[in-house]
Amino acid sequence: MLSMKSPTCVGIIGGGQLGKMIAHEARRMSFRVIVLDPTEGCPASRIADEQIVADFKDEAAIMRLAEKCDVLTYEIELANSTALKQLEEKNYPVRPAPETLRIIQNKHRQKSFLQKHRIAVPDFELVKSEEHLHELCQKFGLPAVLKATEDSYDGRGNFVIKTKGDIHRAYEYFKGREIMLEKFVLFTKEVSIMVARNPSGQIESFPVVENIHKNSILDTTIAPAQISRKVEQKAIKLAKRTMEVLHGAGIFGIEMFVTKRGDVLINEIAPRVHNSGHYTNEACSVSQFEQHLRAVLDLPLAKPELLSPAVMINILGPEDFDGVYAVAGLDAMMKVPGAELYVYGKKVSKPRRKLGHITATGRTVKEALARAKKARNAITLVPAAEKEGAS
Repeated sequence: MLSMKSPTCVGIIGGGQLGKMIAHEARRMSFRVIVLDPTEGCPASRIADEQIVADFKDEAAIMRLAEKCDVLTYEIELANSTALKQLEEKNYPVRPAPETLRIIQNKHRQKSFLQKHRIAVPDFELVKSEEHLHELCQKFGLPAVLKATEDSYDGRGNFVIKTKGDIHRAYEYFKGREIMLEKFVLFTKEVSIMVARNPSGQIESFPVVENIHKNSILDTTIAPAQISRKVEQKAIKLAKRTMEVLHGAGIFGIEMFVTKRGDVLINEIAPRVHNSGHYTNEACSVSQFEQHLRAVLDLPLAKPELLSPAVMINILGPEDFDGVYAVAGLDAMMKVPGAELYVYGKKVSKPRRKLGHITATGRTVKEALARAKKARNAITLVPAAEKEGAS
């Protein structure tokens, strides 16, 4: 029952674009939303009923958020899993489960957990010293990927070691941080799938999509993935197996590699809505954001259907600009049929920062891709003062 006298209140740790889009769906259904984020005026604050300005790990602030809300979820892995565990021990609903967050927050812990449950992942090992890194590069072969195990996202915690000459520089790049080396997978495609589960045990998955990364940051998502039926079924089976061993409710973004032999390995898991699921707003019978809310509130999950092919392209901050920005080219972009623009509302552009995205639908993947590229090419980000006169 949804009472208009006392609407259910959802607390979200993190107020970026993902929190904003979760909040938008929640408000559509008249749920209340309170977000916790260290940046005053964060994107989600423009839609949420209230913002608590505090660090994601601030235990006192998390407890304050819990007092005001009926259920807590998060849109960022930087949340304080220890504080959330304390709430869960008092039978307070935190979804996904704090233990799942703790496992996923550390990439070595995450891969070890998956390996323990016989879920296919690339070979990996913690690095103990620079000398050990040399030994591991010899063992795994080059190229290999050096990763920070914690507090890294959007490629900022990755360093691809291509030659022996890169080893010292890679080790120094992460100096003072826990790191792991991962065997480089010669993949033919990178794919992902959004899978949701509610506390009652219902599991539903979205279509498998294809992802194209540039500089380790997602650039383009193509729905559906251009893969064989056999590979598609392998990906779905692997994703559902992963959901069976992870605890808690919510939606998960599961990224995978497809090898030349048609094998599927898990790359990384996000215990939240995900960039590669943005296309669901336009192209699916239910969005990833609504499905996540259904899951954390233990409502029946929808069975997602792909209504049309779609392509999502991210809008990133230019490499040569850091500051307050404006979006130019709206007239040309909005003339592209089937294209939708999302601007997240972040006030400052930084190199490679995610500032928005475009999703285009079409009768075929080819048409959707052409529309998405045309719409994206029409958009430019410029210093705010230069916007006057720009269309």
